[in-house]
Amino acid sequence: MIVQADDLLALSTVVVCPTSQSTPVASFHPDVTVDDERTRVMCEMVGVVDVQALGEPVGHLTRDEMLEVDEALMLVLDLA
Repeated sequence: MIVQADDLLALSTVVVCPTSQSTPVASFHPDVTVDDERTRVMCEMVGVVDVQALGEPVGHLTRDEMLEVDEALMLVLDLA
């Protein structure tokens, strides 16, 4: 899942967090729906990938889901 600001999407790399349906419940694993499937964002595994390595977008998060991901990233990155 891309977690980078839209204003920076023109760069050759993007900041991402992987998702998993089997990762355990945790405050830093917010639940989201991707392509009609429930999954968890692993916010402790922030990484960078080349844009060319990505496939086609499969959807967008709801506002509430984005807020949960933001809160989890703030916790993991100690931004609060």
